[in-house]
Amino acid sequence: MFGNLSPAEIENVLSRQVVGRIGCHAEGITYVVPISFAYDGQFVYCYTQEGMKVTLMRQNPQVCFQTDELENMANWKSVIAWGSFEELPQGRERREALDKLRDRVLPMVSSERVRQSADWPFTNNITEPVPGVVFRIRLTKKTGRFEKSTQSALLA
Repeated sequence: MFGNLSPAEIENVLSRQVVGRIGCHAEGITYVVPISFAYDGQFVYCYTQEGMKVTLMRQNPQVCFQTDELENMANWKSVIAWGSFEELPQGRERREALDKLRDRVLPMVSSERVRQSADWPFTNNITEPVPGVVFRIRLTKKTGRFEKSTQSALLA
């Protein structure tokens, strides 16, 4: 069965996932890239390095964000949201964004790119400045779809 996710189901998917994709467009270039994130019910928070996505989002802050929950190819949920890029270069909002990223529940094995420091996410007190770009996406529209199979053995 296929269907639309309810607003509560959309929020659940966004709250449980840690990897999504950002779609951005500027200068005739469309770019879709995966990124780790944290979600607080209003914003998607991200940490990255300077690169194409940051350059494009600075030029055109209107972006698309997508994440999904995949049990298998017959049982999945997918959320697409639209919003605007907001860079957090310094101050309280940047610190709060880094705290949200630090406090999210991560898989047991994560990559170097997900970490803010060599010890992260296991230290609770990062006192030195974290290099890189911290930003959030203010979500303005969200939609979601799902597929759920009632078959117990799809390959049998």
